[in-house]
Amino acid sequence: MSRRNDTTCTIRVCRDCCCGTERQHPGVDHDGLLARLEDGARGGVRVSVSTCLLACDQSNVVVVSPSPSGRRAGGRPVWVRGVLDEVTVDALLAWVHEGGPGWTDPPDLVARLAFPPSGLSTAHVAL
Repeated sequence: MSRRNDTTCTIRVCRDCCCGTERQHPGVDHDGLLARLEDGARGGVRVSVSTCLLACDQSNVVVVSPSPSGRRAGGRPVWVRGVLDEVTVDALLAWVHEGGPGWTDPPDLVARLAFPPSGLSTAHVAL
């Protein structure tokens, strides 16, 4: 495994029935936020867009999965709700560029938005 892959976190972005929709969150530039996340992720973070993560009541949801080395250091996926503005996206990016789960604690903003997924969510989504 290459060093880059061993230290690369993944951010899974829910975009389906509720997350990322004008209907659920009018006035939010969902495409702009996703583009900001993807642009900021270059050079060390993978971003993937997912269908429903079964956490609709928490939208907009992202899941930050640790890198392989972060997982070995004890990191586990962190589910984050309410990713609806540039400040939150930037806080997520800063955290994962510092190592993310297993390497460093999330910034206060991300920690306040973190939530435990339901059993259905984790059974449905292989992280």
